[in-house]
Amino acid sequence: MDTDGTHDARTTHTGRLPRPATPPAPPKPRHAPSPAADPTLTTWLRTPRSSDGPGVWAYGHVPRAAEEPEVTPTRQLVSGALIALLAGLLLWSLLWNGYLGGFWLWPLYMFTPDSWAGGNASVVASYVWYALVAGALLFGFGRLGRWPELGRRVFGSRAARAARPALPPRIEAGADDDPVRWSGVREAGLGDVADRLEGEVGAGRMNDVDYARIRRAWDSVRVDPSRLRAFADAVRDKGAGACVHPSGARDLPVRAARHDLLARQVLLGTVEDGVRNPYARRGTALALDPDVLGTSVLAVGPSGSGKTGRLVRPVVESLALQALAGQAAVVAVGATGAQLGPDAAYDVVVRVGDPASVYDLDLYGGTGDPDEAATLLAEAFVGDVPGLEVRRAATALAQLLGPFRALHGRFPAVPELRELLDQVPESVDVLRRGLEETGRTSMLRELDARRRQHGAPGDPGPVLADRVALLDRPAFAGFFDTTGAGRPFSLRALEHPIRVRVDLPERAHADASRMLARLLLAQFNAAVAARTDRSLFAFLAFDDASHTLTPETVRGVQRLRSAHAGVLLTLRTLDDVPEGLRTPLLGAVGCRMAFSGVTTWDGKCFAEAWGTEWVEARDVTHRTVFADQPLTRALHAFRKLVTGKAVTTDAVTVRQVERERWSASDLAHAVPPGHAVLSLTSVRGERAAPLLVRLADTT
Repeated sequence: MDTDGTHDARTTHTGRLPRPATPPAPPKPRHAPSPAADPTLTTWLRTPRSSDGPGVWAYGHVPRAAEEPEVTPTRQLVSGALIALLAGLLLWSLLWNGYLGGFWLWPLYMFTPDSWAGGNASVVASYVWYALVAGALLFGFGRLGRWPELGRRVFGSRAARAARPALPPRIEAGADDDPVRWSGVREAGLGDVADRLEGEVGAGRMNDVDYARIRRAWDSVRVDPSRLRAFADAVRDKGAGACVHPSGARDLPVRAARHDLLARQVLLGTVEDGVRNPYARRGTALALDPDVLGTSVLAVGPSGSGKTGRLVRPVVESLALQALAGQAAVVAVGATGAQLGPDAAYDVVVRVGDPASVYDLDLYGGTGDPDEAATLLAEAFVGDVPGLEVRRAATALAQLLGPFRALHGRFPAVPELRELLDQVPESVDVLRRGLEETGRTSMLRELDARRRQHGAPGDPGPVLADRVALLDRPAFAGFFDTTGAGRPFSLRALEHPIRVRVDLPERAHADASRMLARLLLAQFNAAVAARTDRSLFAFLAFDDASHTLTPETVRGVQRLRSAHAGVLLTLRTLDDVPEGLRTPLLGAVGCRMAFSGVTTWDGKCFAEAWGTEWVEARDVTHRTVFADQPLTRALHAFRKLVTGKAVTTDAVTVRQVERERWSASDLAHAVPPGHAVLSLTSVRGERAAPLLVRLADTT
């Protein structure tokens, strides 16, 4: 962030966009809060937010009891109420008819004046006393028979109250913690700036993105007080448009999900109100935020189960909004045509293989170190080849990348790299002569070592050349340029609040797309670990991560939470991951999600990852009753004639048993369409047990 509270907008090789001359007006999103569509931004800000676990939608959340209260069966309530009523009528009858004596009339005789005897006052006093006694009997036997609970059960007031839980009290206007008043800005001596911001909120000129962005800028001012004057001048000059994103955008063109930028959450769905879920989470809204996404997410489900529309796009959209607020950087990777949002919702759109693409992809991840570049390329090119060591492949690449960069000051383009790996004599001789003329003897030794190893048993060079050949195709001509003629995007740009979408040609070039996906994941792991400023949450979302994971990238995913970053990996089936990586992958991610329609084989892996729990099992044993007395046998025979069943007694055994939270069969057959079972873990270590969630439809 610059001293004026805004972000640097100069165009560099990292893919940042230039600032437009006139920022466009924010379009009207489908879901508020937005001043253009909903004038109650003040109400939205003053609504309290609370959370009692990871994944809870904090906006207006009302915590529930930890355990379900014991509910008496209606039949038992009715029988108890009738018995209490009959007992009360019997006692009243005995009192009224004098069978119990007249002791209950003594208070009437003691407190009634003698002058009232025989008059109307005496009659009135008597009936008042009778009413008091009858009321006391009704109250006592009503409590004994639980009449109020039966009334609530019958007339449905209890269900209505449960369906409409009372919201927590709103923050009062003018209170010290009123977010509308910008108390922190006032306490810093900027009363006029706070008044300007409060007026923008009240007049409807500020939306939720504006509020979150300016709040983020103010937080940076508190960390670095030298920015105070620039912040104040920007707010006085532009109001709600201060500290705007380098793209000039103040909102997304369209919102497909419901977001809460104050809590940085996106609403994903609703936890089913069923016995499979913990009572405290039943019926509550479920949301994802950076605190949960920072542990990374793995989602598995067949095609059409809703992975893109109900998970990937809402998450990417939420982080894109947070990027506009200066809080996050997001990269979405999917096949061409994937519904990940319009182009206008992104700062950089890389269409690999499309000649009309404005941006290119940096094959070397923006690094200038040949060894690091070789490691990343080796992971992408041969990380999925069984029996081939990635370390040896990285060494072979470094033996070529180092000399080439030392001579030309850049890394080789795809055709040049392919010729060097194939040891084409003309290309190697030109490189050798150049190194000899410049006196780089150490680089000559690297080049000679590659020449000696070429063609030897176990040499990774031919495999690397074959993989590079996948990118040396006419469809990719002009891409992966290293001469500076294009606009390559590098993941080193994740130090800035940037929104990126990469479209891969999955249909026409499946192998090349998978290789590029592996490259992007490897570059992401390296880039976020090398960031000097980790205040931004960095996120990489794969719409399809099939054949993308390697042992090294899985280990890199485990280290992302400490780098304030995370990834979202979606798979049609775990069979798209090598068998030896399935267990490490499930252990590396903190959030696991099984969509409706997974196979029992995939369900078994999730069941093992979620483990077991102790539950109370009730075993009921039915035993036939044999009567000894003639009359009893006759009654039993008559009952069997009427009901068609023999007279039995039930023996109930209650015991604690250890069972799987979700079995493979349940995951495969008991999850309805449009639902998913997911477990959550926060970066602080808080966990949420597997929950059956009804996903929100964002189509």
